[in-house]
Amino acid sequence: MKLTLIGAGQRGRIYADYAFDHNRAEIAYVVEPDIDRRQAAADKYGLSEDKLFTDPEDFYKLGKVTDAVIIATMDRQHYGHVMKALELGYDILLEKPISPNLDECLKIRDLALKNKCKVMVCHVLRYTGFWGAIKKIVDSGELGKVIDIQHNENIGNFHIAHSFVRGNWRNSAETSSLIMQKSCHDMDLLTWITGSRARSVSSFGELSFFNKDHAPEGSADRCLDCKVTDCRFDARKVYLPIAGEWPATVLSVDQSEEGLMKAIKEGPYGRCVYHCDNNVCDHQVAIFEFENGVHASFNLSGFTNRMCRTIKIMCENGEIRGDDGLNEIEIIRFAPNWQSAPYIKKFSPDLREGFHGGGDSGLMENFLGMLEGTDAENLSAIERSIESHVMAIGAEKSRVEHRTIELEELRTTNT
Repeated sequence: MKLTLIGAGQRGRIYADYAFDHNRAEIAYVVEPDIDRRQAAADKYGLSEDKLFTDPEDFYKLGKVTDAVIIATMDRQHYGHVMKALELGYDILLEKPISPNLDECLKIRDLALKNKCKVMVCHVLRYTGFWGAIKKIVDSGELGKVIDIQHNENIGNFHIAHSFVRGNWRNSAETSSLIMQKSCHDMDLLTWITGSRARSVSSFGELSFFNKDHAPEGSADRCLDCKVTDCRFDARKVYLPIAGEWPATVLSVDQSEEGLMKAIKEGPYGRCVYHCDNNVCDHQVAIFEFENGVHASFNLSGFTNRMCRTIKIMCENGEIRGDDGLNEIEIIRFAPNWQSAPYIKKFSPDLREGFHGGGDSGLMENFLGMLEGTDAENLSAIERSIESHVMAIGAEKSRVEHRTIELEELRTTNT
């Protein structure tokens, strides 16, 4: 089997490396504009110069030359890159979000179905042991129907500063809103767990902290020019101690101290978090009503120390509590009174290797199995994954317009 990698950044390399390292596929072509990333991929996969491209348009001129493509470019580039691949008949592994624009999402879906191309969206959490176990408990009906859900995405203070203040997803005009880019995973989990589309949403949030109003006295635009000595966001404190690990690996292919210091001095990750061009909110809450009557509250925040997801699912006869960072699930059956001890079961689901609780590995196993013609289910097929984008777009629209959004208005107007 032969694959093409379009976008050899962190996420794209995780997927391609899994296929290559497990001898499941040959990475036959790489498309990547950054020369260092392109060369690193070429070295890893043993590619000659004629197998390397800087622009997807030049690669697509070859026609259909591999079995599938992995598209892990930036959010607003997806539509053009995906549509051309579908026109050529490629099956696609597509990094989320599909697109920040719902009309583009729907056009991608329609062309994929028309050309009978398989598109698997990288909603990796569906492929984890943890979230798979949550879904299995709900579907078993052992606690009755789901009534209400509380779900939290704890982004982590260092993570939001890295990715959404200094990093690629800091500005919604260039990429996506925070809830789309970071939390379409969570929208997907909610619609998957409830087994229903969302009907309406109300949402609130803003950029409260990572702005010039909170800049310490004497702070500079860049860390290396700053006189403030006790800042936890000092890029040297953030990245140098974790050289070779994420998120330091995002800064530069060269993970030596010299390479990282050069990136801090010259690149975006050496900027002061209070003096960036970020505009995405740093916290947001949303309340969803689902078509089957379930209600869910969702809270995403950059003001947490841990980077994890926690959930409480309240059912007719009990509740489910989960923490994917600890890989712990608790099932509680209601007691007849406050003195009686409830039935409680705690367990830890099986973990796969890799990031996102093994979700990246599970995703790739399913994608490769699907290409090989096995009965692997496409849990995150394009037609399923669009619903999470409807929810994210609706939540952001509610936040900005300060009103409840009936999601059918998005589905019918395709905005």
